[in-house]
Amino acid sequence: MISLKPTLSAAQAREMIETSKSKATAFNVQCSIAVIGPDGYLLAFERQAGAITGSVELAINKAFTAQIFNNGTDRLSVLAQPGAELFGIQHSYNGRVVVFGGGIPIQFSGQAIGAIGVSGGTVAEDVAIAEAGAGTLVDLLVPARS
Repeated sequence: MISLKPTLSAAQAREMIETSKSKATAFNVQCSIAVIGPDGYLLAFERQAGAITGSVELAINKAFTAQIFNNGTDRLSVLAQPGAELFGIQHSYNGRVVVFGGGIPIQFSGQAIGAIGVSGGTVAEDVAIAEAGAGTLVDLLVPARS
């Protein structure tokens, strides 16, 4: 029996970044865009000219957060509010967890196989840019044979 494992390729990650850049251009936003694999390490990254310095680590950490929790960072922001069930989660993983929008897991059959993180615009812009990049894979993502 052949086992199928989901995969996210470097080429797919680059395509996500290109689509995200187009959306950022439409918004007139300069940002950093990170795509990570299931191991939490970068597959692709780009910082657009003019993107603020702080956007680099935020984009990477938004992707990291979305991957390890298999959840969008905008959703985690709700759960991390005082009195909510994940209050204080942003202090885990040596402060790498980001609890505001811009990080989206890339899922295959409900399992996070990577994530995209965007930083540089407003939270709403970062979410829209990340969603555009994540949407690139609707027809591209296929299981790999092992």
